[in-house]
Amino acid sequence: MTSICTRRQVVFTTRYGTPIEPRNLNRSFEALCARAGVRRVRFHDLRHTCASLLHEQGADARTIMEVLGHSSIRVTMDIYTFVRLDSQRSAFDRVGDALRGDGNGADHDGRSGGRP
Repeated sequence: MTSICTRRQVVFTTRYGTPIEPRNLNRSFEALCARAGVRRVRFHDLRHTCASLLHEQGADARTIMEVLGHSSIRVTMDIYTFVRLDSQRSAFDRVGDALRGDGNGADHDGRSGGRP
């Protein structure tokens, strides 16, 4: 399967250069997933995965928007990106560290983490 790139999206084609039927693309993708031993997902879900992985790796919203071909950053960030649970926990840990002050876990009065 080859692909050609149009102005805003990638179009998959048959070996003869004609557009591939969506059902055939889905069938081929499902067969690849089965052969690779990975969980089956919808082909469209790959866009969400791509956006989330780019986001986790620090790509800025505009770059992700351009990769996905969206006209609005809001669509990209609200619909296509997800933050993994471990990333959320890490963010909350950093907030906790900041609230504790000096980074060693002790409050300014010597108590640990605001506990009596």
